[in-house]
Amino acid sequence: MAFSRLLPAAPALAAAMWPVLPTVLLGTVCLLLMIGLSLVFPDLGTWWTASGIIAVTVAAAYGSHVRLQRERTLFQVRLVADAAQQVVLSPMPRRLGNIEIESLYLAAAAEARIGGDFYEVVDTPFGIRLLIGDVRGKGLPAVGAAAAIVNAFREAAFGEAAMVDVARRLDASSTRYNSAFPSDGAERFATALLVQIPHGGGRIDILNCGHPPPMLLNRRRLRVLESATPSPLISLAELVGDHYNVETYDFDPGDLLLLYTDGIAEARARDGEFFPLAAWMRRQPPTPPRELLTALHRDLLRYSRGRLDDDVAALAVRLCEP
Repeated sequence: MAFSRLLPAAPALAAAMWPVLPTVLLGTVCLLLMIGLSLVFPDLGTWWTASGIIAVTVAAAYGSHVRLQRERTLFQVRLVADAAQQVVLSPMPRRLGNIEIESLYLAAAAEARIGGDFYEVVDTPFGIRLLIGDVRGKGLPAVGAAAAIVNAFREAAFGEAAMVDVARRLDASSTRYNSAFPSDGAERFATALLVQIPHGGGRIDILNCGHPPPMLLNRRRLRVLESATPSPLISLAELVGDHYNVETYDFDPGDLLLLYTDGIAEARARDGEFFPLAAWMRRQPPTPPRELLTALHRDLLRYSRGRLDDDVAALAVRLCEP
């Protein structure tokens, strides 16, 4: 008797995993099994249980249909998100001349697969130019602003010889976008870091628009490239002035440059402590950019217990021997 009373539960459980037709077939099998049991045990209350099986099977078939529709909708949304990510974060080459490059991106809104952090790498006549930045906010509302900045960089990096002019183009594009699509809350702005590496290496030029400072690792010696005179944040030049400053540092073969967004430096453990990025970098052996970011990804998720409060983006760049 206990077994017969459990038969209506079978199609209900099947609806959570199976399509409509297998769910209905399982309900039919349960109904036939109940009728067969009634021939052996006439006192089972066959018609009540059979009615329950039929009712549950119909409801389960409808639930399976609704679930499949939602899964198809979610699949389409993820395809759109992937397409948007390809627009903002296009695939980049892992090697340009004697420069190795690797990227890391983790969106805080995992279901969206994209957020307000952005990066780009282009090989121009003026050298290899890199951009990394972070639009205020996260998730899909920040994607449009990030796309405006990245697209402006892709054009300006080839057309402007001076990095200062590239930064002005980014600011103008972001300002136009914010005027066309104003945010509901506070003013939208972005931090950004522009890096230029000559094709022959030897040095790097950095223009920092309020972004976390990059880190340069040279044979286990870590140098945090703090900007002495920070440049204005993107889309705030009209308020604070467009006085941009470019700083130059040595970049020798074997050096490893890490560009990152504040989602890494501000990742928290359960006790509220921030991720010790500088100390973590000092412990890293000389390694290719891909292995460095793989280790960073693993240790960052382990430190935060898999809970990121902000989007995460990073670029690792190494100068190889010519």
